[in-house]
Amino acid sequence: MKNNILITAILLCFVSFANAQSFHIGAKGGATLNKLTGKSFKDEFSFGYHAGGYAEIGIGKKFSIQPEVLFNQVNVDTTSQFNQLYKSLLSSNVSKIKLSYISIPILLNYKPVKFLTLQAGPQFGILRDQNKNFLQNGKAAFKDGDLSLLGGVQLSFAKIKMYGRYAVGLNNLNDIDNQDKWKSQSIQLGIGFNIF
Repeated sequence: MKNNILITAILLCFVSFANAQSFHIGAKGGATLNKLTGKSFKDEFSFGYHAGGYAEIGIGKKFSIQPEVLFNQVNVDTTSQFNQLYKSLLSSNVSKIKLSYISIPILLNYKPVKFLTLQAGPQFGILRDQNKNFLQNGKAAFKDGDLSLLGGVQLSFAKIKMYGRYAVGLNNLNDIDNQDKWKSQSIQLGIGFNIF
Protein backbone atom coordinates (compact mmCIF):
# COMPACT_ATOMS: atom_id res chain seq x y z
CA MET A 1 0.00 0.00 0.00
CA LYS A 2 2.73 2.48 1.01
CA ASN A 3 4.78 1.56 -2.09
CA ASN A 4 1.76 2.11 -4.37
CA ILE A 5 1.17 5.58 -2.89
CA LEU A 6 4.83 6.49 -3.30
CA ILE A 7 4.99 5.23 -6.90
CA THR A 8 1.80 7.16 -7.76
CA ALA A 9 3.25 10.34 -6.23
CA ILE A 10 6.51 9.96 -8.19
CA LEU A 11 4.65 9.32 -11.46
CA LEU A 12 2.47 12.36 -10.84
CA CYS A 13 5.62 14.44 -10.38
CA PHE A 14 7.19 13.20 -13.63
CA VAL A 15 4.01 13.73 -15.67
CA SER A 16 3.64 17.22 -14.24
CA PHE A 17 7.31 18.01 -14.83
CA ALA A 18 7.00 17.04 -18.50
CA ASN A 19 4.30 19.70 -18.98
CA ALA A 20 5.67 22.22 -16.48
CA GLN A 21 6.00 25.89 -17.33
CA SER A 22 8.32 26.41 -14.34
CA PHE A 23 10.17 24.15 -11.95
CA HIS A 24 11.82 24.83 -8.58
CA ILE A 25 13.41 22.64 -5.91
CA GLY A 26 13.89 23.82 -2.35
CA ALA A 27 14.42 22.99 1.31
CA LYS A 28 12.12 23.85 4.23
CA GLY A 29 11.67 23.43 7.94
CA GLY A 30 9.88 24.79 10.95
CA ALA A 31 7.73 24.17 13.98
CA THR A 32 4.79 21.80 14.20
CA LEU A 33 2.03 21.96 16.80
CA ASN A 34 0.54 18.46 17.13
CA LYS A 35 -2.50 17.01 18.79
CA LEU A 36 -4.06 13.54 18.88
CA THR A 37 -7.78 13.52 19.56
CA GLY A 38 -9.42 10.87 21.70
CA LYS A 39 -9.98 10.41 25.43
CA SER A 40 -6.52 8.84 25.78
CA PHE A 41 -4.76 12.12 24.96
CA LYS A 42 -4.74 15.61 26.41
CA ASP A 43 -6.85 18.07 24.44
CA GLU A 44 -3.97 20.44 23.75
CA PHE A 45 -1.31 21.02 21.12
CA SER A 46 2.30 20.10 21.83
CA PHE A 47 5.47 21.23 20.10
CA GLY A 48 7.35 19.26 17.44
CA TYR A 49 9.28 20.07 14.28
CA HIS A 50 9.47 19.25 10.58
CA ALA A 51 12.20 19.49 7.93
CA GLY A 52 12.61 18.34 4.35
CA GLY A 53 12.43 19.31 0.71
CA TYR A 54 9.92 20.24 -1.96
CA ALA A 55 9.48 20.70 -5.69
CA GLU A 56 7.20 23.27 -7.27
CA ILE A 57 5.94 22.37 -10.73
CA GLY A 58 4.12 25.11 -12.64
CA ILE A 59 1.02 24.12 -14.61
CA GLY A 60 -0.06 27.60 -15.67
CA LYS A 61 0.35 31.20 -14.56
CA LYS A 62 -1.64 30.78 -11.35
CA PHE A 63 -1.44 27.04 -10.58
CA SER A 64 1.32 24.65 -9.57
CA ILE A 65 1.73 21.28 -7.90
CA GLN A 66 4.03 21.06 -4.89
CA PRO A 67 5.06 17.56 -3.78
CA GLU A 68 7.13 17.43 -0.60
CA VAL A 69 8.99 14.93 1.56
CA LEU A 70 9.20 15.94 5.22
CA PHE A 71 10.48 14.40 8.42
CA ASN A 72 7.94 15.15 11.19
CA GLN A 73 8.39 14.62 14.90
CA VAL A 74 5.14 14.37 16.86
CA ASN A 75 5.11 14.72 20.65
CA VAL A 76 1.86 14.15 22.56
CA ASP A 77 0.85 13.82 26.21
CA THR A 78 -1.49 11.07 27.39
CA THR A 79 -4.23 11.31 30.01
CA SER A 80 -4.93 8.96 32.89
CA GLN A 81 -7.57 7.35 30.63
CA PHE A 82 -4.77 5.96 28.43
CA ASN A 83 -3.20 4.09 31.36
CA GLN A 84 -6.63 2.84 32.53
CA LEU A 85 -7.75 1.59 29.13
CA TYR A 86 -4.50 -0.18 28.28
CA LYS A 87 -3.12 -1.13 31.72
CA SER A 88 -2.96 -4.83 30.79
CA LEU A 89 -0.58 -3.97 27.92
CA LEU A 90 1.52 -1.30 29.61
CA SER A 91 4.82 -2.04 31.27
CA SER A 92 4.63 1.29 33.17
CA ASN A 93 2.64 4.53 33.29
CA VAL A 94 2.95 6.41 30.03
CA SER A 95 2.68 10.19 30.05
CA LYS A 96 4.53 11.24 26.88
CA ILE A 97 4.65 9.64 23.44
CA LYS A 98 7.04 10.54 20.62
CA LEU A 99 6.35 9.52 17.02
CA SER A 100 8.47 10.09 13.90
CA TYR A 101 6.80 10.27 10.48
CA ILE A 102 7.94 10.65 6.90
CA SER A 103 5.20 12.86 5.45
CA ILE A 104 4.47 13.25 1.76
CA PRO A 105 2.12 16.17 1.04
CA ILE A 106 0.99 16.68 -2.55
CA LEU A 107 -0.39 20.20 -2.70
CA LEU A 108 -2.25 22.14 -5.35
CA ASN A 109 -1.07 25.75 -5.26
CA TYR A 110 -3.20 28.67 -6.42
CA LYS A 111 -1.52 32.07 -6.67
CA PRO A 112 -4.17 34.85 -6.79
CA VAL A 113 -1.44 37.52 -6.54
CA LYS A 114 2.32 37.40 -7.06
CA PHE A 115 3.44 36.93 -3.43
CA LEU A 116 0.47 34.93 -2.01
CA THR A 117 -0.22 31.22 -2.59
CA LEU A 118 -3.19 29.22 -1.31
CA GLN A 119 -2.44 25.52 -0.79
CA ALA A 120 -4.59 22.41 -0.38
CA GLY A 121 -4.15 18.68 -0.83
CA PRO A 122 -3.62 15.28 0.78
CA GLN A 123 -0.72 14.29 3.01
CA PHE A 124 0.43 10.70 3.40
CA GLY A 125 2.31 9.93 6.62
CA ILE A 126 4.48 6.84 7.08
CA LEU A 127 5.30 6.02 10.71
CA ARG A 128 9.03 5.41 11.04
CA ASP A 129 9.46 5.18 14.80
CA GLN A 130 7.29 5.03 17.93
CA ASN A 131 7.73 4.29 21.62
CA LYS A 132 7.70 0.51 21.37
CA ASN A 133 8.99 -0.08 24.86
CA PHE A 134 5.77 0.98 26.60
CA LEU A 135 3.74 -1.97 25.28
CA GLN A 136 4.44 -5.56 26.16
CA ASN A 137 5.13 -8.23 23.52
CA GLY A 138 6.28 -5.60 21.02
CA LYS A 139 2.69 -4.83 20.00
CA ALA A 140 2.50 -1.58 18.05
CA ALA A 141 0.14 1.05 19.40
CA PHE A 142 -0.08 3.21 16.26
CA LYS A 143 -0.93 2.28 12.69
CA ASP A 144 1.86 2.57 10.13
CA GLY A 145 0.09 5.16 7.96
CA ASP A 146 -1.78 8.41 8.42
CA LEU A 147 -3.85 10.14 5.73
CA SER A 148 -4.54 13.85 6.28
CA LEU A 149 -5.98 16.81 4.42
CA LEU A 150 -3.90 19.99 4.40
CA GLY A 151 -4.83 23.60 3.79
CA GLY A 152 -2.79 26.74 4.18
CA VAL A 153 -1.15 29.87 2.85
CA GLN A 154 2.35 30.63 1.67
CA LEU A 155 4.03 34.01 1.22
CA SER A 156 6.85 34.25 -1.33
CA PHE A 157 9.59 36.90 -1.34
CA ALA A 158 12.11 36.20 -4.12
CA LYS A 159 13.48 32.72 -3.22
CA ILE A 160 12.20 32.74 0.39
CA LYS A 161 8.83 31.21 1.34
CA MET A 162 7.01 31.52 4.67
CA TYR A 163 4.03 29.26 5.25
CA GLY A 164 1.33 28.25 7.68
CA ARG A 165 -0.81 25.13 7.32
CA TYR A 166 -3.45 23.15 9.13
CA ALA A 167 -3.71 19.36 8.71
CA VAL A 168 -6.53 17.16 9.93
CA GLY A 169 -6.19 13.37 10.02
CA LEU A 170 -8.85 11.24 8.34
CA ASN A 171 -8.12 7.75 9.67
CA ASN A 172 -8.02 6.16 13.13
CA LEU A 173 -4.40 5.69 14.27
CA ASN A 174 -5.22 3.29 17.14
CA ASP A 175 -3.70 -0.08 16.29
CA ILE A 176 -4.47 -1.67 19.67
CA ASP A 177 -8.28 -1.92 19.59
CA ASN A 178 -11.45 0.07 18.97
CA GLN A 179 -11.94 1.36 22.53
CA ASP A 180 -10.74 4.82 21.55
CA LYS A 181 -10.42 6.57 18.17
CA TRP A 182 -7.16 8.48 17.70
CA LYS A 183 -6.93 11.11 14.98
CA SER A 184 -4.18 13.61 14.28
CA GLN A 185 -4.30 17.36 13.94
CA SER A 186 -1.34 19.66 13.30
CA ILE A 187 -0.41 23.24 12.57
CA GLN A 188 2.81 23.78 10.62
CA LEU A 189 4.66 27.09 10.59
CA GLY A 190 7.90 27.35 8.68
CA ILE A 191 10.22 28.84 6.16
CA GLY A 192 11.63 27.49 2.90
CA PHE A 193 13.91 28.63 0.13
CA ASN A 194 14.33 27.74 -3.53
CA ILE A 195 17.67 26.10 -4.25
CA PHE A 196 17.05 26.52 -7.99
